[in-house]
Amino acid sequence: MGRAIRTEDDARRLDAAHAERTCASCGRRMPGSADPDTKWCSDACRRHKLDDTDRTLERTIDGLLDARAATSSICPSDAARAIGGEDWRDLMEPARRAARRMVARGEVEITQGGNVIDPSTAKGPIRIRRPR
Repeated sequence: MGRAIRTEDDARRLDAAHAERTCASCGRRMPGSADPDTKWCSDACRRHKLDDTDRTLERTIDGLLDARAATSSICPSDAARAIGGEDWRDLMEPARRAARRMVARGEVEITQGGNVIDPSTAKGPIRIRRPR
């Protein structure tokens, strides 16, 4: 039997199927069994997508980290407070989602107790820092 010839597109799809993928909205890891073209982990994330607040939180996290020493970290509440005023608590989960999306792009790391953790399974207080 002859070997099947794979096109470049077939190779890309195969790589995408085995690569770790994250939800475009919440930044959590998606199961490897999901369709390689899937962008959202749930119907709720598909409905939410990304809005101006999400992009503003990412820029704010980036700016706060740029303003600190390279070895420093920030709390998601720092970003939430910077843009939310008195209603900053409502922005805590969106700030955590923004941090997870930034982790997926390799821009930041999420830590607990100084150790880098998996942002998809993080529970409790987290810190955000630049990769070391």
